[in-house]
Amino acid sequence: MQNFLEKKFQLSKNGTDVKTEIVAGFTTFMTMAYIIFVNPTILSDTGMPWNGVFIATIMGTILGTVCMALLTNYPFALAPGMGLNAFFAYSVVIGMGVSWQIALGIVFLEGILFIILSITPIREMLINGIPMVLKSSISAGIGLFIAFIGLQNAGWVVKNEATLVTIGKVFSSNGLVALSGLVLMGVLHTLKVKGAILWGIIGATIIGYLPGLRVSPPFQGLVAFPQFSDWSEVLFKMDIGGALNLSLVAVIFSFLFVDLFDTAGTLVGVSAQAGYLDKDGNLPKASQALLADAIGTTGGAIFGTSTVTTYIESASGVSEGGRTGLTGIVVAILFLLSLFFKPLVSIVPVVATAPALIVVGTMMIRNILHIKWEDFSEALPAFVCLITIPMTYSIANGIALGFIIYPLIKLLSGKGKEVHSLVYVLGLLFILKFIWL
Repeated sequence: MQNFLEKKFQLSKNGTDVKTEIVAGFTTFMTMAYIIFVNPTILSDTGMPWNGVFIATIMGTILGTVCMALLTNYPFALAPGMGLNAFFAYSVVIGMGVSWQIALGIVFLEGILFIILSITPIREMLINGIPMVLKSSISAGIGLFIAFIGLQNAGWVVKNEATLVTIGKVFSSNGLVALSGLVLMGVLHTLKVKGAILWGIIGATIIGYLPGLRVSPPFQGLVAFPQFSDWSEVLFKMDIGGALNLSLVAVIFSFLFVDLFDTAGTLVGVSAQAGYLDKDGNLPKASQALLADAIGTTGGAIFGTSTVTTYIESASGVSEGGRTGLTGIVVAILFLLSLFFKPLVSIVPVVATAPALIVVGTMMIRNILHIKWEDFSEALPAFVCLITIPMTYSIANGIALGFIIYPLIKLLSGKGKEVHSLVYVLGLLFILKFIWL
């Protein structure tokens, strides 16, 4: 088995081993396992059966993650995207009055368009056409974004009517568990302990059971067999005919647009952290990565869930040394097991994984060192891009503003020839996107 895995995933060539990849897989799984419960909760607001979406969420995650592992040998995990599932539920189904079956049909058609784009040079050109300065800022921006989510999950950042956000109760039960997990991870990382993030999550979960805290859910056994009959209520239920209505064309392209650039941003950001970008700043096997994402989206719609996309939580596994598709295979296996070990998975509270996101954000912010801060024509677009990602809760929005400001400043300051023609085209498309979408 060791030889097979070495040959299949080229572990030595990528400076890793089986143990490291397994630890990385566990870490990624732990930081994104929340989607198993959150996605069904959001989609069930549309009338979709919770148990059916629970199974569909796991199956869509497995499909997308395995495709990514086998097609690219990258350690990226995929699952139904947060934000896109909310758009599916609250904007399209509830807001527009579209049935969830038609909404699944829209996601399916978007996935087909995604596949078509992925097997042409267009999508790879889009990713590799992003200027290097924006690639660095996207990675740093994702670091801020993922840390911002972690701070919210810890209860340290909460909403405020006057200032939008403010400090939460740091020394509440949730805050103390998150703080203990963060300190534990920090100490283990400082001491160069392998699996520091994973051990920190486990430690915080245990601390969450201490008297006076009690934030970890009660242990209710190990095994709970899924009712696969529930899956039949959403499996193959997409209404493609209804989705082909001309009035829904803009919705299809909205899904495609956000999915396209969220995925591009995540791939670029996490790839920069993993060291996958070549000397020209391009991502090898970008087309295969995008195709895996597209297959995940199409398959997810068939299974009965919203758009499947590459997860920024993959950065947690990368930070633990994950460098090959074996990390993704481990993630997929753990999601499969979660079908049968639902009670065990559910004992890890969100506040125990919150510190992991803050630690990963700390690691990703280092990419700001690659920005030429002395050149203001590069510094300003980079800063706007990286700060907009967490502030608007969207990778796509950060990329969009970066692509608009970067070519305008270069052109108007006499440096227009430094900008690739594709960047001008994309800048114009992003302007039209903000006007009409």
